Amino acid sequence: MPRSAPKTSTPYDAAALERAALDYAARYATTRAKLAAYLRRKLRERGWAGDGAAPVEALVQRFSERGYVDDRAFAGARADSLLRRGYGARRIDAALRAAGIAEDVAGELRDRIGDEAEEAAMRYARRKRIGPFAGRTPDPAEKRRWIAAMARAGHPMDLLLRVLSGEPDEEEY
Repeated sequence: MPRSAPKTSTPYDAAALERAALDYAARYATTRAKLAAYLRRKLRERGWAGDGAAPVEALVQRFSERGYVDDRAFAGARADSLLRRGYGARRIDAALRAAGIAEDVAGELRDRIGDEAEEAAMRYARRKRIGPFAGRTPDPAEKRRWIAAMARAGHPMDLLLRVLSGEPDEEEY
């Protein structure tokens, strides 16, 4: 069967770029940095037909002012989600940096993350059935794997050693 010629997309103009940004912001919880990266990628793929440079930063700024994109709300929701899943401060900080959250916005969450660190570590241990939730005494190799898993989850060494050697309190966690 013969192949048809590939579709050629028309380059973006100002209205089409704004529609693309609005579609993206409506569909995904996003940050200013992620929206700007998306728009730049779309412009690389299809090109720009408007006068001058594409108004990506102005469009992102306008969306932020209108409340379509809110970095603080995104950061809070992302941090809460990761804390509920049992991840530690280092892992949460890395996720926020990857999402393009500014340091000052991420810094506002650090106290709350620190206050919930032990509970998050216990939730992680329960979810992975390690430490006091394993139901057995580990051999040294298994204990090293548990330590490595909790360290990858972003928990500091003193906290993860305390959690792994502790007794589960089923009512509290």
